[in-house]
Amino acid sequence: MDVLLKQFGEQSVVGFFLVLARVSPLFVLAPLFSSRLVPARVRGIVAVALAVGLSPVLVRGHHLPTAPVELAWLAGKELLIGLAFAFVIGAVFTAVAVAGSFLDTMIGFSYGSLVDPLTGTSSSVLQQAYSLVSILVFIAIGGDAWVVKGLARTYDLVPLDRMPDLGALVGGVDVAFVSIFASAIQVAGPVVLALALTDAAFGLVSRVVPQLNVFGVGFPAKVTVGLLLIGVSLPFVAGWLADGVQGSISDALRALKVA
Repeated sequence: MDVLLKQFGEQSVVGFFLVLARVSPLFVLAPLFSSRLVPARVRGIVAVALAVGLSPVLVRGHHLPTAPVELAWLAGKELLIGLAFAFVIGAVFTAVAVAGSFLDTMIGFSYGSLVDPLTGTSSSVLQQAYSLVSILVFIAIGGDAWVVKGLARTYDLVPLDRMPDLGALVGGVDVAFVSIFASAIQVAGPVVLALALTDAAFGLVSRVVPQLNVFGVGFPAKVTVGLLLIGVSLPFVAGWLADGVQGSISDALRALKVA
């Protein structure tokens, strides 16, 4: 540590670690950045590279404390800001995954995840499909660049040597958490409504023709209707997701205010 301080300067080293504390939560909670398909070592290297690129610009014009107590306080503050920013963005993708789990339950695919004799593990088909589609849309619209630009923008709102308004920060996270269920209903709503009407129709048929095996006929019909409507609605889900990513970044930035 002493060698680093002598070689790069005290303020540069302190600034690097503070920036790294705000950047790191992206690789834990944010979509794509936190993907388990990317090795943890690679994610760590990218996080360090982002901190190296941002810290010289962000440290300029600020005098950062170097006392251990004050430095620990600032590092905790930076970590909190990074966690809040990443969580608000990740909430949009969590909503898409929840929408997929709704449809798995409505269509009946969730039953297969409970009694799968081949893998012995629980795997929700549509939830995984919706999650993969959301990541593909995120890459296609350049969402990773939006996230990095949004993260850089947070330093204009809350510099390294300033404290955020904790009330506004917690309020923004709370709003993002509460909106997950409502957003999932928006994504899955049309398909859920169509499947509910299909169930109601087969319920009427079972009353009129009680000898008909409704389960044997209704299950393939629900799968057909569900998959057909999912294929039709996915382009609209992609548009909703693109707007949602932009909106989540704006919401995260609005939640950051200097105390």
